[in-house]
Order: sequence, then C-alpha cells, then structure tokens
Amino acid sequence: MTDGPDLLHLKDFLPYRLSVVSNLVSRVIASSYEGDGLKMAEWRVLAVVAEEDGLPQREVVARTRMDKVTVSRATQALRERDFLKSTPNPNDGRSQLLTTTTAGRALYQRIMPQVQALDARIERHVGDDQVRELKALLDNVERAALSVLPL
Repeated sequence: MTDGPDLLHLKDFLPYRLSVVSNLVSRVIASSYEGDGLKMAEWRVLAVVAEEDGLPQREVVARTRMDKVTVSRATQALRERDFLKSTPNPNDGRSQLLTTTTAGRALYQRIMPQVQALDARIERHVGDDQVRELKALLDNVERAALSVLPL
C-alpha cells in the first residue's frame, strides 16, 4: 500500500475520531444503566424526556440526532416498561407528547448520579480549561456540520 494523496488516514479523519471517542465515552456511561436492561438509545430518550417532560418525539429526534426509527423503538420499549407515557399533543393531533412516569423518573434519578460521577471522572483527567475548550470546539463543529448539511 502506498501513501498518496488519495489515502485516508482514519486517525486524522475528524468524523472517524469523533465517532470512536463518542462510542468509547458512551460505553463508559452505559455501565451506569445497562444493569437496568436499558440500551443506549433508551437511556438517551429517557434522559432527554426527563430533562424536559412533554416533548414530542420529533423533538427527541432533533435533540439526540438519532434517527426516527431508533427513537421510535426506544420510546416504545420505554413505554412497555412503564418508564414513559405519551399523551395527545393539543397543538398537533398527529403527534404525542412524551413524559416520564413515576417509575421512569425514579429510574432516571437513580441512574443520573452514577452518570454524572463517570462524567466527572473523565473530565478530571482532561482538566477544566480543556473541557471548556472542548465543549466550545464541539459547538463549532456542530455548527459547521449543520452549515454543510442542515438536518
């Protein structure tokens, strides 16, 4: 294999690196909730809805950047386990508003301190200044990606 201008070096390819690091951090965080039988998509949906009850599913899709089918399956699984409920959206008869149930809120409140502790451990290794800089850089990358292909 020759090293030429057409060769892609994944270690230097930003989308690849972001994906790998995101997957790794997500796996670390998953240790907080996988014992409860939650999948990654289910935790993300539960966390978004717990942060702001009464969201339509399309807003969960927008906030998580997960595809509609993944969010729909995760939402259905959470409903079946009585962690989420849906009610008709008074502003849009075609959609439902998602809210946490008492069991869903309790699960979120039990898991969240573990998630926050793992996040804090990762951030301690990086340092406060670099974490702030990284968050600003991620905001910039997100805006740049949206300017290329609005989602």
